[in-house]
Amino acid sequence: MRYRHTVGATVHAFADLKDLLAKASPARSGDMLAGLAARSAVERSAARLCLAELPLATFLREALVPYESDEVTRLIVDGHDASAFAAIAHLTVGDFRNWLLLDTTTPAMLAAIAPGVTPEMAAAVSKLMRNQDLVLVARKCRVVTRFRNTIGLPGRLSVRLQPNHPTDDPKGVAASILDGLLYGAGDAVIGINPVSDSPQTLLDLWLMLDELIARFEVPTQSCVLTHVTSQIAAIERGAPIDLVFQSIGGTEDTNRSFGISLALLAEARAAALSLKRGTLGDNVMYFETGQGSALSANAHHGVDQQTCEARAYAVARAYSPLLVNTVVGFIGPEYLYDGKQIIRAGLEDHFCGKLMGVPLGCDVCYTNHAEADQDDMDTLLTMLGAAGVTYIMGVPGADDVMLNYQSTSFHDALYLREVLGLRHAPEFEAWLERMQVTRDGRLRELDADHALVRGLLAVQPA
Repeated sequence: MRYRHTVGATVHAFADLKDLLAKASPARSGDMLAGLAARSAVERSAARLCLAELPLATFLREALVPYESDEVTRLIVDGHDASAFAAIAHLTVGDFRNWLLLDTTTPAMLAAIAPGVTPEMAAAVSKLMRNQDLVLVARKCRVVTRFRNTIGLPGRLSVRLQPNHPTDDPKGVAASILDGLLYGAGDAVIGINPVSDSPQTLLDLWLMLDELIARFEVPTQSCVLTHVTSQIAAIERGAPIDLVFQSIGGTEDTNRSFGISLALLAEARAAALSLKRGTLGDNVMYFETGQGSALSANAHHGVDQQTCEARAYAVARAYSPLLVNTVVGFIGPEYLYDGKQIIRAGLEDHFCGKLMGVPLGCDVCYTNHAEADQDDMDTLLTMLGAAGVTYIMGVPGADDVMLNYQSTSFHDALYLREVLGLRHAPEFEAWLERMQVTRDGRLRELDADHALVRGLLAVQPA
């Protein structure tokens, strides 16, 4: 179906729904690389005006990627909650934007419609919104998950402690974990990106994390971010795995490039649930995404990168994850060229994920060949904090020595908590007080005789 909008004497025509969505997107290098972007600001404005008049129900009738050949499309269509959608079924995309921004649209109302919002609807309405609109609406969205603590409560900010090491040296990893815990990081997850895929190395890391968490009774969860098949095999061998991790994308072909399918994700979740390691809840999955992954795999099917990203959240939503993380600037300037594009993408991703009921955090990051710097990341970090972001990354010095990119540090989390009055996950907050790392929510000065310092430095793989 073709879509048209007239601006002055010029009729702007869009070949189909995915062309309309692509042309309505804010400018970004990935869509330009794919040949999908609007050719001018006028064409972009015409596409947005046309999109604003489109009924939301259109997205239930016209698939961007064919139902017959894409299991993500089938997941979206077959899993759509018509009863949740009923409250907004009469709206156009523009009306939906206005409804979301109303003071009378409450967090409870947003939670009620979330199962009825398809990723295409979320992506479409985000394209009509200013950055401040994305912040305001996302702030009203409440997505709470639990494993050994409670993540996503209002006024709370969690941090993934990311103690990566270029050789997976357990002592180096333990030193970074100590650094992070003493700065109050780690309530989202202690998650290691391993260099090696050796089963023994991976097992050593899982055993070390398990020993650490058990010894100090830390109310958090661990994860070693290796391929899902390695994690399933490790569970079968008795490894102490808390969260199962996997990178995911918004099309079947993207996921195939990661070596996964929806059935494999379901198998992994069932394996993790069988361990019954959660004490407060059973959200056992951890997913990572990023704009540009579908295009980089030549698996985007002509869909713009932000809409592909939102479709990945539909995949995540189906498996009730504890955490979902958009690694916003990691893929590089071919997809998000500069600080402005990275900031916009981070706010879009957070908004779309939360609107769909996904517990979305953000790795506020960039690569050194992008036209971005730490000031840009400070801007995005602050805006995401205002938007109620579920969690951010905590990387020693903000410089990941294994993955070679720039992220956020333990100090950045302290900044955000101080400026916005944000607190840790409640169970982790109580643990920090009990361990005398904090007093009344503020960090204390510690010496080498502190029990956590002595004990953590002694941690070795089993």
